[in-house]
Amino acid sequence: MTAFWTEPDYDDHEMVHVVRDRASGLMAIIAVHSSHLGPGAGGTRFWHYPEPKDALRDALRLSRGMSYKNAMAGLPMGGGKAVILADKTRTKTPELLAAFGDAVEGLGGRYVTAEDVGIAEADMVAVSQRTAHVSGLPVTGEDNAGGDPGPFTSYGIYLGIKAAVKHKLGADNMDGVHVAVQGTGSVGAGVARWLAKDGAQLTLADIDRDAVKGLADELGAQVVDPDAILRTECDVLSPNALGAVLNEETIAQLNTQIVAGGANNQLARAGHGHALFERGILYAPDYVINAGGIMSVATEYLARSEGRIGRVEEVHSLIEKIPARLEQVWRTSEAEATAPDVVADRMAQELIGRA
Repeated sequence: MTAFWTEPDYDDHEMVHVVRDRASGLMAIIAVHSSHLGPGAGGTRFWHYPEPKDALRDALRLSRGMSYKNAMAGLPMGGGKAVILADKTRTKTPELLAAFGDAVEGLGGRYVTAEDVGIAEADMVAVSQRTAHVSGLPVTGEDNAGGDPGPFTSYGIYLGIKAAVKHKLGADNMDGVHVAVQGTGSVGAGVARWLAKDGAQLTLADIDRDAVKGLADELGAQVVDPDAILRTECDVLSPNALGAVLNEETIAQLNTQIVAGGANNQLARAGHGHALFERGILYAPDYVINAGGIMSVATEYLARSEGRIGRVEEVHSLIEKIPARLEQVWRTSEAEATAPDVVADRMAQELIGRA
């Protein structure tokens, strides 16, 4: 693995910790970008990376994104992220999770972990047997904050899409608005269900063809191939799969007025947000619109550290501020003729003391 400080995505990260436990087979990277506002908080991704440098790139980009996300969400948390390098069969054992929990504990609270791609609530329970610096644990009552953060992420994205539609299209509701949803896993499916309740017209795509067909049948939606969803003519494109889907080639092919989805790091590189702006496509910066999950995780973790139980109403009160933050970004973007992602980055950098 190359020296992390020479990577283009290295952004003066405070810590990049490589974990290797031969007994369990664990290979992981834990990155903390900033602890200016509090301990680095962000989920753990369990993924098979063909090249270790891809895992490092993910850890660097995602941890920086978490710094910005937590700052813009108004949370007293810094930005961190972990990636576990899975084998080709994505074998996950109790020993591997225990070793990862030990690694988190060894950082003494500098990093707080939770679910991300490839990690389930049950995995966080296993990790919590080795460290207290974990969130996203099962809840004991429906009014208590905690558990899978995915539904909270979905709710925030749904509210953000409604805000974008009102800002760009002048529509006060989603009735008949065509939304193309890329990725129908936990978050994307939740977004689709919220939108379907509001009467939106949906086109769905996912690599899991059986799952996406089942969701389409449930919601009365259309299905297209994964490689066609970005070219679908629609009012809103909602990327909810993996990141870096917006690049020179795909942006040129977009047939939408709005891009608003939950995938992290949707822009492949700096400058791609400007390309959207030049085309007149309204972009919802991903770490602003998809902050619902970390709001849930942070509420649960901070309440537990105070010796109390966090409440769902606390989480919802935070999530319902997402549209106003997006509106602030968009209005500043228009006033300054600057891409929304640049505006959001600047705001976040000021909040974490890196203006």
